[in-house]
Amino acid sequence: MAYPTVSAPYGLKPVNRIDGMPYAGAIRQIPVAAAFATAVFFGDTVAIDSTGYLVVSSTTNSGAIVGVCVGGQYVNSSGQTVQGQYLPASISTSTNLAYAYVIDDPMALFKVAVVSSGTTMSSAGRTVVGTNLALVLNAGSTTTGDSAFAVTLTGAGTTATIPIRVIDVVPETATAADTYTELLVKINTHQYNNTTGV
Repeated sequence: MAYPTVSAPYGLKPVNRIDGMPYAGAIRQIPVAAAFATAVFFGDTVAIDSTGYLVVSSTTNSGAIVGVCVGGQYVNSSGQTVQGQYLPASISTSTNLAYAYVIDDPMALFKVAVVSSGTTMSSAGRTVVGTNLALVLNAGSTTTGDSAFAVTLTGAGTTATIPIRVIDVVPETATAADTYTELLVKINTHQYNNTTGV
């Protein structure tokens, strides 16, 4: 039986919870800072900054993350409320805040692609399970609204500040024995579990 080929990274996609419960679509609407100059794509990791507003996570191998964006809502230039796959850059204003839909459950599990760098696909063996991995923050697509975030094995290890923990491999898209292009992960440095706060 032929399995689908993963040809490019796609961000983090929700699968279920670490306790095995299915992902039921629960999200939190978090406002985006006025005139935030970066687009927020479906599958991007995001954080709450010191002003209490949402920003795209700039974390690759350290720092806290509040969750994963799965769409958003904003008011366009015609005054219409739009619900979209992503939030365009600089769409949030002081009079019409944009809101990101965020999976912020610290126990949520996500599927993510492995890259060597940028958007160049790579793979991992089962030995990566239990390790911490850095993110690769590729730019998303304004055509599809999808993220291109991924993880890399570069720097993988036990360091507590690395943001992603590998829970398992995804056998459905393995390209050979013990060669997995996708991993099942959770956020290792979740903001809700950070006892020092923002």
